[in-house]
Amino acid sequence: MTDLSFSAGSHDDVGLSELDELVQLVGTLRAPGGCPWDAEQTHASLVQYLIEETHELIEAIEAGDRDEMIEELGDVLYQVLFHADIAAHTTGEDFDIHDVAAHMSAKMIGRHPHVFGDRAAATADDVVAFWDELKAEEKPHRSSVLDGIPFGMPSLALADKVIGRAQKIGVLETDAQVAVPVASEAELGALLLSTVSSAKAQGFDAERALRASLRELQTEIRAAEDAAADAGIVGFTAPPE
Repeated sequence: MTDLSFSAGSHDDVGLSELDELVQLVGTLRAPGGCPWDAEQTHASLVQYLIEETHELIEAIEAGDRDEMIEELGDVLYQVLFHADIAAHTTGEDFDIHDVAAHMSAKMIGRHPHVFGDRAAATADDVVAFWDELKAEEKPHRSSVLDGIPFGMPSLALADKVIGRAQKIGVLETDAQVAVPVASEAELGALLLSTVSSAKAQGFDAERALRASLRELQTEIRAAEDAAADAGIVGFTAPPE
């Protein structure tokens, strides 16, 4: 494991980068004699903060505020380092941020054969096709296009994901006529807001309604996959993300 001793402002003297210094700072805060609150945290107890910091970063990105993005990216990075430090000192986990970085580097190199290998990719669609193939090889235990989707996602993001998977296997048509044409995201946003407002005025729960419809679509997807498997259709299920 990495030596996580820390001396504030010392990276110029010992050749540490700002990132190395932050890694050591996290370790110092969690080490004996550091911060009692930090020392008591677990992966589970930090989830709420990871969610909060991620949403704050999204807001900074959408606002286009450079200083806010730097701060919020730092907050998300700190959460990653915090989890890695917990793992480095937890029996049975025994990995640190360097193991995380090494795993990610290997993963990205493997998923970009058009950059680091001998495959050619002329378009973004070619790249997506590579990723689908590689992900299917990496996770052969996944049997449905729905596998790997975190269903705790916000409902609109989840709807976009599930619809995309349904289109991959033909449960929904990708080129179907647009039912509700909109000219811009601003117009779409206003339409969505109006829909939620109308639901609220009539006593409906828009979140619950959308999730109920998504459950029905998931059932339809799994039924189509089961029917294809019973019919011996090979390759019907698209590789999950």
